Amino acid sequence: MEFTITGANAITYPYLHIWDWRVAIYLFLGGLAGGCMSMAAVANLRPDKETPKSQACCWRVPMMTPVILAVGMGFLFLDLQVKQHMYRFYMTLQPLSPMSWGSWILILVFPAMIAFALSTVPESAMDNLKDGMIRNLIIKAQNSMRPLAKLNFLLGILLSIYTGILLSSFMARPLWNSSILPVLFLNSGMSTGAATMILMARRSSVKLFFTKVDIWLIFSEITVLVLLYYGQFTSPEASRESILPFFTLTSQYFPYFISILTLSIVLPLAIILKFLEISSDHSENIELTFKQKFEMNASAVLVLLGGAIIRFALVYAGQLSKFTGLS
Repeated sequence: MEFTITGANAITYPYLHIWDWRVAIYLFLGGLAGGCMSMAAVANLRPDKETPKSQACCWRVPMMTPVILAVGMGFLFLDLQVKQHMYRFYMTLQPLSPMSWGSWILILVFPAMIAFALSTVPESAMDNLKDGMIRNLIIKAQNSMRPLAKLNFLLGILLSIYTGILLSSFMARPLWNSSILPVLFLNSGMSTGAATMILMARRSSVKLFFTKVDIWLIFSEITVLVLLYYGQFTSPEASRESILPFFTLTSQYFPYFISILTLSIVLPLAIILKFLEISSDHSENIELTFKQKFEMNASAVLVLLGGAIIRFALVYAGQLSKFTGLS
């Protein structure tokens, strides 16, 4: 259908299903889950962590990640028109269908997420568990913490990229049909994952480490976003017109203009706050002050806000784009 239906008018096409905020939230939470998988793996694999090499130092984010993805899939389920047929996604695998691949990826990453989460359970929590199946599973997972972390790092990248591939595979939507979009969603997912690590970390060294990581990720995200708009602007007419809502100050396109304006403020401001923080004098064992923690957390919240704006703006603006003369 996407090859022939390029409009977005539900009156003209009564059987056309518009993707709304539920899909945008799903794409945001899916990318966030992928970023959390990879960044939590980095936290537990980095050589300068405080705990022994084979022991996890980060457990809150791995525990949160399956919940984040489950909530995202819940919003996707709400968007399905015939919900009782959801099981049909898992009755087959269509090699040329991104949605078919995605449905399987979403299910297959859950065991890896849960196994990694179990491998990071701290010893203090183990003392409260009685001998049984759950305790034995945790012990087995803890023995394989590093291999599970490496697996989660790769699966997190795959999950973040998929959220962009889901949109870029729609050839009838010029704004979505770009090979740069999966790269943008990957960068955004990793950046929001690093921001979550900053918010959840208790150790000052971990906050500082991911603040430095997130600076490079935000720079990369801004670069890819600019390249996306540049690529659309230098492409044929339909692609060039697809980005006009972001640069047209009219009542019809006002939300899209505000979105690009907000991103132009939010992401650079996040970088400035992060630079102010890492430029401060931090010795090895000093604790961060309230002001320093506030700056770090504020910049992380701005990054999460920017990631959500990107998803919402592209999902809605993409459905306005079309090929002239075909709709």
